[in-house]
Amino acid sequence: MVAEMPTEQEAARLLEERRTAGAEGEVVVLLIGMRINRFAAVRSWLPVMTGMLRMLRELEGDREAGLLWHRRLTASPREYTVVQYWESAGKLLAYASDRGKRHHPAWVDFYRRARRSRGRVGIWHETYVVPAGSHESIYWGMPPYGLSAAHGAVPLARRGLTAGERLGR
Repeated sequence: MVAEMPTEQEAARLLEERRTAGAEGEVVVLLIGMRINRFAAVRSWLPVMTGMLRMLRELEGDREAGLLWHRRLTASPREYTVVQYWESAGKLLAYASDRGKRHHPAWVDFYRRARRSRGRVGIWHETYVVPAGSHESIYWGMPPYGLSAAHGAVPLARRGLTAGERLGR
């Protein structure tokens, strides 16, 4: 496979020197995804997929909600994951339980459909609240990505030149 060259716009954003994420305090990461167990059951999995896309659009339009950055990933034709970095666990939980936002009706709809779908689609999520000083990162030749896109990138020397130093060990 031939690697694609970055566009001029992307190249202008590439981190030319080694950087690390500028996150201060705890870091909140949500991994959320779905698995299509039966492709033919479009009515079971399409609402799940479109519901997630609607939630992401809603969150992108509301910076106060607390979503700092996200990336959609495709693991296979069956599996889709969204990696999300949140400002705080409190904001994540507030969004998830807010009846006026898209998450609540999507959640209710999924569970109503799940009783009839008999496993045609699966969903999952994992939430990690990482204490301050318990994460480390390095970015080089990358545009802002992941934790650095969520919290900004700082020179490596600011946090430590080695992974052990960045982890305070």
